[in-house]
Amino acid sequence: MEKLENLKELLREFVRERDWEKFHSPKNLSMALSVEAAEIVEIFQWLTEDESRRLPENKLNTLRQEIADVFIYLINLSDKFSIDLIKEAEDKLELNRRKYPAHIVKGKADKYTEYDTFKGEGV
Repeated sequence: MEKLENLKELLREFVRERDWEKFHSPKNLSMALSVEAAEIVEIFQWLTEDESRRLPENKLNTLRQEIADVFIYLINLSDKFSIDLIKEAEDKLELNRRKYPAHIVKGKADKYTEYDTFKGEGV
């Protein structure tokens, strides 16, 4: 948790030093996040399933950088709303445990609405 808070502060400082606060509205950050996520998709575009699991070093390096970009924008966006990413991820995992009980969905990829186990709690 402390590492995330330290990173958040480093990101705030980085933005302040460049006077970029005026550009970091929630709208702009969410759009930038989407663009960076699309750049991850682009790495895998047209690869076979097997090729996608065995990226050459140059593509793996690009993937690392794009994942970092997504993480940075996600932290910046969550910081705008004082959202605790760790807590929210833990809460979402618990919700998904209820939506997708392992004993029912194991080996299946259907959306939770296809099962009779989850009746929309918290959705």
